[in-house]
This record gives sequence, C-alpha cells and structure tokens, in this order.
Amino acid sequence: MSIRVYNTLTRQKEDFVPLDPERVTMYACGPTVYNYAHIGNARPAVIFDLLHRVLSRRFEQVIYARNITDVDDKINKAAAEQGVPIDTITKRFADIYHQDMAALGVARPTVEPRATEHIGEIIAMIEHLVEKGCAYEAEGHVLFSIESAADYGELSRRDMREMIAGARVEVAPYKKHPGDFVLWKPSSEEQPGWDSPWGRGRPGWHIECSAMSAAHLGDVIDIHAGGQDLIFPHHENEIAQSRCAHGTDHFARYWLHNGFVTVEKRKMSKSLGNTLIVHDLLEQWPGEVLRYVLLSAHYRQPLDWSVKALEQARTTLDRLYGLLRETPPGDVAAEPDPVVIEALEDDLNTPTALAEINGLARELGTAAAADRPALATRLKAAAGLLGLLQDNPETWFTRLPEGEDEIDAEAIEALIDQRNAARKSRDFATADRIRDELAEQGIELEDGADGTRWKVTT
Repeated sequence: MSIRVYNTLTRQKEDFVPLDPERVTMYACGPTVYNYAHIGNARPAVIFDLLHRVLSRRFEQVIYARNITDVDDKINKAAAEQGVPIDTITKRFADIYHQDMAALGVARPTVEPRATEHIGEIIAMIEHLVEKGCAYEAEGHVLFSIESAADYGELSRRDMREMIAGARVEVAPYKKHPGDFVLWKPSSEEQPGWDSPWGRGRPGWHIECSAMSAAHLGDVIDIHAGGQDLIFPHHENEIAQSRCAHGTDHFARYWLHNGFVTVEKRKMSKSLGNTLIVHDLLEQWPGEVLRYVLLSAHYRQPLDWSVKALEQARTTLDRLYGLLRETPPGDVAAEPDPVVIEALEDDLNTPTALAEINGLARELGTAAAADRPALATRLKAAAGLLGLLQDNPETWFTRLPEGEDEIDAEAIEALIDQRNAARKSRDFATADRIRDELAEQGIELEDGADGTRWKVTT
C-alpha cells in the first residue's frame, strides 16, 4: 500500500510519489520567535513531526526543513518595547520553543534555517524576480506583481476580490495592484536592516520561506506543510514567487494543512483571553499528555482543547504505562503493528491508530502470562511510531510537574515500608494514616500481588 496524503492543491487524497525516492523533501513553516508558542502553534509541530516519522519508515533519506522566522515586524516591536536587540528576543524564544517542543516529543528537523542567515539568498531571489518582470521597485520597496502569476489563487481557490479582502492588504499608492505583496521594505535607523540594491532594508515574510526552501531542498519540493491559516496569503504567495523565480510548473507537489485548535468550543484569541501557552501547560501536564490530545483528532479536522480532554489523555496514558510497568516489553525490537502503520500511512489517521493501540492494551490486559511480554513489545512499538509510551514507566508515575520540588523517593519508600509493617501487624489505623499523608502529598499507592507501587497524581 502506498502512503496517501490529502493534497490541498487538488482537494483530494493522493498516493505520495516523491520526485526522487532517494531524497524526499519536506518543508514546514516554523515559528516567528517573538513570544511563547501557544497550543495552536504546537499542533503543526507535532503533526508534521509524525509525518516525518511515517515517511522515514519508507524512505531512507527524508530531508525535513522547518524554518525559524527571526526577522519580522512583531519581533522588531517586542525588541523596541524592551529596549534590546532583536537577537536577544529571538534567541530567548527560539530556545524556549525548542525546549517546549522537545517536551512534546517533537524531534528537531533535519535542517532548521533562519531567515537572518539567508539574507544573501533572499536578495538574489528578489533580484531574479525583478529581472524576469515578476517584481518591481517602488519607493524603496520591492513588490511582487500578482498579475504576473497566471494561476495566482489556485491553492486557496479564491477570486481576486475575495483574496484582497481576506488578506487585509495595505492599499499603498506605490502598488500597481492592491494585491501585490512586499518582497523587500526599507528599514529606519532603529530597525534591523541589510544593504541591498534597493537600499538598506529587510525582507518580507513570504520571500523568506521561498528562499530558505530553495537553498536547502531545491527549486521543486515534494511536500510543503503548515497550518490552515497559512493557505492564504502566505502559501499562495510562496507558490507565485517560487514558480516565477525558478521557471517551474510547481513549487511544492503536495500541500498539507492542519486544522485549527479551539478552546472549549471557542476560537482561541487574545481578545477572549483563552490563548493557551505551551510553556504554561507544561507546568501542569506532562508533555506526552499534550501530544496525545494533539493527535486525538484527525489533523485536517478542528481540535477542541479542554481540561476534560487532558484528563482523559492522562488517564489513558496512566493505564498504558501501568500495563508496561506490570509487563515490561521484551528485549527484541518489534515493528509497529501493521494496522497502526496502515492507519498512519492513510493521511495520518491518528484516531484509528490510537484506537488500535488501545485495542492492543486491552488484549495485553487479558492475555495469559506467557503471551504478555510479546504483546507489551508490540504495544510499545506501535505507540512509539506516534511518539508515545517511550518513557520509563516508573519515571512516568513518579515525575512531578514542572516547577515542583524534586521528589524524595527514598522517604516515600520508607513510609511505604512503615505502612506495610503496620498492615502486617494489623495496625490498620497507622497504615491508613500513612496512606492519607502520602495522598496529601499527591502520592497514590497501588497495592498488588508483587508489593506496593506509587505514583504522583499532582
């Protein structure tokens, strides 16, 4: 069976056939590093990390580029407000982004280009666009002429009037057409800028991704991915400028877009005060719980974020890790379950994959003792493809939330020994008191045939 993906360009599911099976190329739009990432930013990071995992099973070399936008007007504004250089802002929030995504099990991409490291390539691409008549200089700006792109709008499938209204374009007197977009703009003395044929200035957002993609992946790439909100104008503009610059029929052959994240059925926005910051969520929940919720809905569908969903994910992971704690997987490495692979290769059908993993868990829970190690190995391998259940079960149950003091495991074990001794001597009042003391500290005890285990519940 082939890997199948839903291509936004054609509005249908297609077999994925790379240009070169020896070198599969994939680009995803990364963060603009001026603030903390919210949970909506985390969804594409998790989804396309999973896509990279799935592709890498089939193809020996998958080059995955996910950029960092480190020059942008929002960054300039934050730096000006704090009275610091832009790289102070970008370094801080890029580091935090990496830490937060790592906590969600997101691996680093193959290459992570930064806009400020590709100014030369950006200027060269703009020069080429001007030479080919696709762009023009006006009052210190260089703009792309959308009328030079015959198929402009093919990705978003909007008519010109709708696109202009949707983009909230700046109607400037130097524009030949209201929809023309900026490739290069002048910088004041206070703003970051670089020398160029059009004077000191800085790049527009859209050209950054086209130049970085070409530099690391080539003129035509296999997959371009990002959030649904980027279809227009960002990805539409990338297509127009890249095809013109390179003289190609395509920029990316497959376009994948994830759906929006809502919070308790409401759109996430600053005005509603319901923007959920990943960094804050990680102080309350393990990163794997967040990852599980982000994978719980099909990536193209909206995902509603709620405390209930988090609690359900935590309960599910506790159950799965509990099974692996009772029956450690065997030492022999196993391939992920075929049904899980089939689901993920069918346009990343994570709900079906998670249902199969939970089915394996139920099978493990009722299996004969002799069959359990093999089933535990299958469960861990299947979940591993989704980036789940790779922690040590004991670590999972004893890890404290971020910011909490380190747990004194020896002291807890000593109290458990005292409780067990009290139970043995039928001093149940003392045994109950110790259990209650531990419960107040967020420690839950589980008595079993092989002794008493404990886990952190706060």
